[in-house]
Amino acid sequence: MTPSTRIEEKIAGSLRAAGCEGAEFAIVLGSGLGAVCERLEGARSLPFSEVEAMPGSTVPGHAGRFLLGHLAGRRILVQEGRVHLYEGRHPREVTASIRAFAELGIENLLLTNAAGCLEPEWPVPSLMRIDDHQNLQGRAPLRRGEQGRGSPYDPSLGAALDAAAKDVGVTLRHGVYAAMLGPAYETPAEIRMLAGLGAQAVGMSTVAEASAGWALGLRVGALSCLSNHAAGIHPGALRHAEVVAAGDQVAEELAELFEALLRRFDS
Repeated sequence: MTPSTRIEEKIAGSLRAAGCEGAEFAIVLGSGLGAVCERLEGARSLPFSEVEAMPGSTVPGHAGRFLLGHLAGRRILVQEGRVHLYEGRHPREVTASIRAFAELGIENLLLTNAAGCLEPEWPVPSLMRIDDHQNLQGRAPLRRGEQGRGSPYDPSLGAALDAAAKDVGVTLRHGVYAAMLGPAYETPAEIRMLAGLGAQAVGMSTVAEASAGWALGLRVGALSCLSNHAAGIHPGALRHAEVVAAGDQVAEELAELFEALLRRFDS
């Protein structure tokens, strides 16, 4: 048994013992996007520290817990917080919980993040559906033998997100997410490079999780909270506290969007 297999099996075992099997969706929440948790009915909380082998995040705005409950009548498992490669983590640690979700039989995965916006005309904060990504982190998230061809983002789940956004009047933009290693924010020259490569948003997470989930057969959808304009687009220094505050501003919209999506699946 490989070390990476042991990690996900230990996490899955702890989640199973806590009664987390049978969830229809798993949702991973990025910085400042915890409002979804407040809408869960009958929620039970499980801190990362009580889940065997689950790596803990050191980033402000990441609560570091799982919650099991119901949203729009659907049983869902929420992961509030994540670990990042820039924290010194190995890709097997970054993707461990996603692999555990697959072990539990969860079929649908919704990923969220806070990201910098590369489109000067787009307002911030706002929400963007990730249509595809650019992995510029220099790390391979998949194991040897796992399939990783094409985009990991499921078209039917993406279309359902678009329809749900219309249901509740949420403006949902579309774009490509560029993932950088971090932890430093990008320079204006790097932002110009990314824009030239066709990216609309930039961040430091999500692509490893999306790739692993897709390789394991999960239907993957992803949303970026465009919390600020990236370096060089508008003047001013970027600060993580502002990213978290921007997440707070759009978190209610995100929660409404997810509720509408789950109602659509129910119908």
